[in-house]
Amino acid sequence: MAKLADTRHLQEAARRRRAVYCRLLCGGGNHRQRPDYCRINLSMPLLRTFFEDGSDTRPDFRLSRESLAKLMGMTKSDRRHGWGPAIENLVFLFWLASGTSYRVVSRAFGMPRATVHRVVHRVCEEVVAIWSRVILLPKMENLAEVGSGFAGLAGHPAFQKAVGAIDGCHVRIKPPSGPDGQCYRNRKLFPSIILQAVCDHQGRFIDTYTGWPGSVHDSRVLRNSTLFTKEVTTRTRILPPG
Repeated sequence: MAKLADTRHLQEAARRRRAVYCRLLCGGGNHRQRPDYCRINLSMPLLRTFFEDGSDTRPDFRLSRESLAKLMGMTKSDRRHGWGPAIENLVFLFWLASGTSYRVVSRAFGMPRATVHRVVHRVCEEVVAIWSRVILLPKMENLAEVGSGFAGLAGHPAFQKAVGAIDGCHVRIKPPSGPDGQCYRNRKLFPSIILQAVCDHQGRFIDTYTGWPGSVHDSRVLRNSTLFTKEVTTRTRILPPG
């Protein structure tokens, strides 16, 4: 018990020291002023592209400026310290779009690697929280519009009954250790998990499902997905991909 009390005392002392350092960096009692260690460094090409140049953001972040603005509006939350929601969203999207390491992202944005790790995980949780507000199946009254869109794309009226285009892809992973790791090796001989997605006639995602090992057949993934049991699909014939 004495050892536990000493540990708590040390932790509390460390928290008090961090609070003092934060007040000093922020300039006394003014907590709204951004500390020097997290000021935006516009000498970084990625940040200069976004804030000053006004050029296309899709090569670096895979999203247009309009889509970036919508995402930042939906994930915007109070940041009393740190880099702010705009920078954190850019860090998360660059990490996601490039598939690179935290070390590379930290150099690209001029921030500590540990900060990049925290930012990626925090924004990921925020994006998952709004997932159901963005990716959702069309309502029954909108199915005719979606079908007409597919018929226009295909140039044939037979596609007026289509409500979505479904396919899957393999996301490369590091396989788990042990004998179960071989279950994740797909037909292309690299370890992966399967991502199943459905898009409407405008290319917008309306359903996603992921998590099955790469060795599982696409039809099995479909039959075990929530898409197969939802009310909209019970009255629609679903053709497995492939």
